[in-house]
Amino acid sequence: MPKLHLRRVPPVAVLALALLALAACGGDYPNSTFSHNTELNDGAVFLWDRMMVLGTIVFVVVEVLLVYTIFKFRRREGGPAPRQIHGNAALEITWTAIPALILVFIAVPTVRTIFQNQRLAPSDALQVEVIGHQWWWEFRYPQYGIVTANELYLPIGRTVNFSLRTRDVLHSFWVPQLGGKRDLIANKVNHIWFTPKATLPPAAMNGACVEYCGASHANMRFRTFTVAPADFEKWAAYQKTTAVGSPAAMAAAAAADSAAKAKPVLPVKTASLVSVPPSSAPHPAPASAPESWVYPLEKMAAFTLPQTPLPATKFDDALLAIGDPKAGRDLLTNPANLGKAPCLTCHVVKGETNYANDDNAKGPNLTHLGSRHTFAAGLYRTDARSLARWIKNAPAMKPGSVMPTFGAGEYNALIKQAVPAAAGLTDRQIADIVAYLLTLK
Repeated sequence: MPKLHLRRVPPVAVLALALLALAACGGDYPNSTFSHNTELNDGAVFLWDRMMVLGTIVFVVVEVLLVYTIFKFRRREGGPAPRQIHGNAALEITWTAIPALILVFIAVPTVRTIFQNQRLAPSDALQVEVIGHQWWWEFRYPQYGIVTANELYLPIGRTVNFSLRTRDVLHSFWVPQLGGKRDLIANKVNHIWFTPKATLPPAAMNGACVEYCGASHANMRFRTFTVAPADFEKWAAYQKTTAVGSPAAMAAAAAADSAAKAKPVLPVKTASLVSVPPSSAPHPAPASAPESWVYPLEKMAAFTLPQTPLPATKFDDALLAIGDPKAGRDLLTNPANLGKAPCLTCHVVKGETNYANDDNAKGPNLTHLGSRHTFAAGLYRTDARSLARWIKNAPAMKPGSVMPTFGAGEYNALIKQAVPAAAGLTDRQIADIVAYLLTLK
């Protein structure tokens, strides 16, 4: 076995450290908070860089002194006994003063950044109420009268002030790419605010709960979309509307149609100009419904799209192609079907329910569910196959889900028995409900 030469150790060690450092610099980290997308990011990155520099200096100095001392004062054969030293006032003052000085360089910018983050948001900030539930997110825009779930839209260049509260246990709100993390505490409203920089391009980002909150803590996610101010206004205008197919929406459409039919016909122009008396001038056209707009699915990066595999729940997917939205709506809204499909006892569909607000609802607002890219707190894509299995047996798709099992014959983990055929939904009925939900754009 060849003899190891100590002279070769330092170069090998240096090479190994260099390779390790290069490896740490590689790769793609899309959920990193070390960006400059908001002022919170800027403050965090500044503090991190300063502490890394000072910490590295301290580490190098201490290790050099330590290695020097080990070699300088190592025991040698035949050497004299080391001189005993009982104290050195100058040295002790020095090694106390230097760390204290370093702490000042760390503490001052840290405290300053804390005070910056805790000050009140500008008065013209967009207000967003964040409500944490086990295990999903509710987002309210009180200035716009909007309530949505698990997908957060923010206009680029506008300060956003978040009011954070929880309906049950502790949660923690965090969008890493926008910086900042704040806890949701029972019986207390926390606040955090930041401004997506005007130079930030439209993007989809991941958000999550980062405070352990129970069985599905890891599944309590959401998506954040930073969009152009004009696109945000289009999204907000449509989110205020009632559900497609609801009595309120149909009444509005009928009124607009009647107004259009009542519009008087203009006289036909001949060679000479025909003047129209003021009394017969055409009425202004009725206001049209706002245009539907959501962040384009094709522009979402792969890391923001759910990759959760569907469970082994059996479902006849062929039925999804023939699902009847009208039959599905009747299942949800007809009081006679309340026993089989009591969805609107927990969810709000604007125009279909009598709730004055979502405070009475236990589940996410479904008014525009079909326009969302994800559901189940960002765990699954909003498509027919996923929704069908969710309605059939939600607890099988998300541990701890409080949504009951509705599929006939499916095992209900909450009551620890299978759903009786007479009380459960058939695959055809579930397909009809899915067809209706997907019309809620």
